[in-house]
Amino acid sequence: MTAPVRTVAFVLSLLSSAGPAAGSTAVPDTTTLQFYGFRAGARIEEMNALLQRLDGSRLTCERARADRRVSECRSVLRAPKLGAKVRLWISAVDSVASVITLSANVETAQLDSWRRDIERRYGRVGAQAQGSQWMMQWVRRGRMLRLTWRMERGQKIASVSLVDGRVLDNWGRSRTRAASTVPS
Repeated sequence: MTAPVRTVAFVLSLLSSAGPAAGSTAVPDTTTLQFYGFRAGARIEEMNALLQRLDGSRLTCERARADRRVSECRSVLRAPKLGAKVRLWISAVDSVASVITLSANVETAQLDSWRRDIERRYGRVGAQAQGSQWMMQWVRRGRMLRLTWRMERGQKIASVSLVDGRVLDNWGRSRTRAASTVPS
């Protein structure tokens, strides 16, 4: 199994166990879950345009060998409004972002800024510990946004993951249909 396929399978398992976050005080969300303009479900062309506006960088994409509809795209942003050099990873199905992860080494103030921005838009949720890692999660209409942070070698590492369950579900259904039509 290739890395993108393993990653998608892992994210699907997270979504299947993820209900609405406990203690959520958000009013009903009238917008798509997004972080600084990045949103799962966006086309790769839209992501490239956003990168151009933020800092002029572009995505580098490679197609998966096992399923040519799946691409893995990467970039590094140096956008001042994100407050740090941010690594961007996108898994796309048919050029639509199914999973987006932005990660960076951050100072506490930057992590707090990311958290405040997300909570202002989607409401407060409790942080949950998973071993040495902490996370906060928001789920809306088949999409998930997760803020995660941990200490590693004296550095605080934070990431924001955005997942579009509908894109992944459609991809999974089409893979199942294709497998069932292959003659044995």
